Amino acid sequence: MPNSFVQIPQGEEIIRVEMTVKEALALTGAKFNANHKLETDAIKKLKQSLEHKLLTPHH
Repeated sequence: MPNSFVQIPQGEEIIRVEMTVKEALALTGAKFNANHKLETDAIKKLKQSLEHKLLTPHH
């Protein structure tokens, strides 16, 4: 399989994602048996921040 090279024009810009410590830990692989929704909520927040950064025109 050939190596793919992806170029992201805004790849060096910074995004900020506001999430709880538990959500951040869930993204690192920590398991919270009492709340499986933590990881999906954190992923959703991260995706929304990325979409906002990549899809919002900058003037």
